[in-house]
Amino acid sequence: MEPTAPTSDAPITITVAHGDGIGPEIMEATLRILEAAGAPLQYDTIKVGKEVYTSGHSSGIAPESWDTIRKNKILLKAPITTPQGGGYKSLNVTLRKSLGMFANVRPVKSVAPFVASPHPQIDLVIVRENEEDTYAGIEHRQTTEVTQTLKLITRPGSEAIVRYAFEYAKAHGRQRVTCMTKDNIMKLTDGLFHKVFDEIAAEYPEIEAEHRIIDIGAALIGAQPDSFDVVVAPNLYGDIISDIAAEASGSVGLAGSANIGTEVAMFEAVHGSAPDIAGKGIANPSGLLRGAIMMLDHLNLDRLAETIENAWLATIEAGIHTGDIYGENSTRKVGTAEFADAIIERLGQTPETLTPAHYTDAEVSVGVHPTPRAEKTLVGVDVFLDWDESGRQPDVIGNALRELDGEGLRLKLITNRGVKVFPDGLPETFWTDHWRCRFVATDDTVTPQQIVALLGRLADNGFDAIKTENLYLFDGERAYSLAQGE
Repeated sequence: MEPTAPTSDAPITITVAHGDGIGPEIMEATLRILEAAGAPLQYDTIKVGKEVYTSGHSSGIAPESWDTIRKNKILLKAPITTPQGGGYKSLNVTLRKSLGMFANVRPVKSVAPFVASPHPQIDLVIVRENEEDTYAGIEHRQTTEVTQTLKLITRPGSEAIVRYAFEYAKAHGRQRVTCMTKDNIMKLTDGLFHKVFDEIAAEYPEIEAEHRIIDIGAALIGAQPDSFDVVVAPNLYGDIISDIAAEASGSVGLAGSANIGTEVAMFEAVHGSAPDIAGKGIANPSGLLRGAIMMLDHLNLDRLAETIENAWLATIEAGIHTGDIYGENSTRKVGTAEFADAIIERLGQTPETLTPAHYTDAEVSVGVHPTPRAEKTLVGVDVFLDWDESGRQPDVIGNALRELDGEGLRLKLITNRGVKVFPDGLPETFWTDHWRCRFVATDDTVTPQQIVALLGRLADNGFDAIKTENLYLFDGERAYSLAQGE
């Protein structure tokens, strides 16, 4: 075994968080492998996770740790445990969003037959938007029976992640990028993501581009993952299909993850902290190690990344496996430390059957163009009411609201859970206590003052308006969804 020589005399300082559960064990193994390979790194260690949560920081990270991460730009983080109960926010989401790490990159590749996989040819990369969508975490309880979450999709966020996916494909010699959304239902939010995908795909004619509806797309990743190359998706869908793909490859425990921003990047394992096996010395460090290999690639230490990954592949190929992946093609069951020792012994080797790792020097660049301001015309308002009277009869509330028409606004329709119930609703439709009442301009436009006056009339007549959404045209195009049945 010959360690890889550092590429420069000055070491690179990164931030390291040992995490919770099995985190300290797999981090120790990972750092030991990096050191044995000659990685030119030095570490600033911070505490995150359960201990920080319970000490009074509901975010799971102390204020001074932010400064360390921002100074070093690189964070290698082991899994953490979020305490049970309310009041604790996901630290991963907080880190990603606060530090602008918009791209979550999860390569998935089988190491069959040495680790059993139903899809031995799987070799794909999930590029997941990391900051918006339902992960904005904006939720409200609005009535006794109804809660809501807001799904936020932005053009700059969509441009950044889609362009990253194509740049990643270009830099890594990938041939196709697949976009997955549900824009047949969510025509504005997912529709924007799909539209941006089509616009940016036109800039990369050498790369094949396709779109899949997320339900069939997720099914195909589970059933035929080797038919995909690079997949880009909004946050929630990307989270789900990443785990589907990792499990299809043989084990989620082998998957690493990169979170990339314009300034800061974080590298980690996909799996959680597994407190049930913590301290037993049996955890598989592969996920975190592969995250660290992605970190080395990000730092342009490509030959070092290849050396470590090839040693890991040679170890897997030799059948030296931790218990979670031990099977009929294994030769020796080992614990965390022994597995790290086996990788260190094979530094400088390449696998004989599995494809050796190769990293290119190509950079993945990202740019977002300014969005031109659109002409915005106010044409109405959706008023959401908490109303639980008169047996919840749509005709009762509808006729009462029509009495409040005037001053440039008229009631067009009422929906319940998105389905039109007034006028001419169907008696089979289930009604809850949450009513969307659409008022539209009697002329071409309406003013904010007229909407305020409407809300005043509603309040004066005992109606509880819990939310409003203005209805706009942008450059003359309708910018709100029609009701089901409208």
